[in-house]
Amino acid sequence: MNRALDLADPALHESLTRRVEAVRALLRTIAADFAPAAFACSLGAEDMVLTDLIIRDHLPIEIFSLDTGRLPAETYELIDTLHKYYGLKLRLFYPRHELVERYTRENGINAFYDSIELRQRCCFVRKVEPLQRALAGRKAWITGLRASQAATRAGLPLRSFDADHGDGGLEKFNPLAEWSENEVWAYLKLNKVPYNALHDRFFPSIGCAPCTRAITPGEDIRAGRWWWENPEAKECGLHVKRP
Repeated sequence: MNRALDLADPALHESLTRRVEAVRALLRTIAADFAPAAFACSLGAEDMVLTDLIIRDHLPIEIFSLDTGRLPAETYELIDTLHKYYGLKLRLFYPRHELVERYTRENGINAFYDSIELRQRCCFVRKVEPLQRALAGRKAWITGLRASQAATRAGLPLRSFDADHGDGGLEKFNPLAEWSENEVWAYLKLNKVPYNALHDRFFPSIGCAPCTRAITPGEDIRAGRWWWENPEAKECGLHVKRP
């Protein structure tokens, strides 16, 4: 989390109040006008904000997550905490075993370190393909993406049409697109929302264990993801439009 956060800052409270009201209104619209809609929860800090808001307002939006099979122990602990804290039985989608077996047999268990191509293929097997199944039959999907998270997410829209998922495409919403890191953490702290313990150990962005490390002061918040690659390549494919 951001250790410079001042929870008593009136300006922060004012901006957060506006942000929350806007997101709650958007989520209600999605639930009413784009059913069935689903929230793809990555279990990161931003996604805990949306999880809390969806559950607090009892919205008919399914919350699901992708279990790649290589998540950190702390992420599994958070899944268990969500069940105990909210009563949330998080729906998990897993990779197809035959695809994982083929990938590791042909390339090795940690082949994603060898090239961007092999890393992206691993992400496809463990994330992209399961997401395609998770979004089948949906009219909209919701993410916790923020524009300031990475160079690849600059100009992130609040809403767009995703032609690559669903049955012929669906609407994609990024309700936190314009939120700051401070606003995310202020919401979590002020509302006592559970979050991944790794965030307190300098892991601002958390994915699979082998592809995530802690960052040092001054590094970009996505520096710990696929740290051996250039910033412009740091996406797993979930949010990259196919040509």
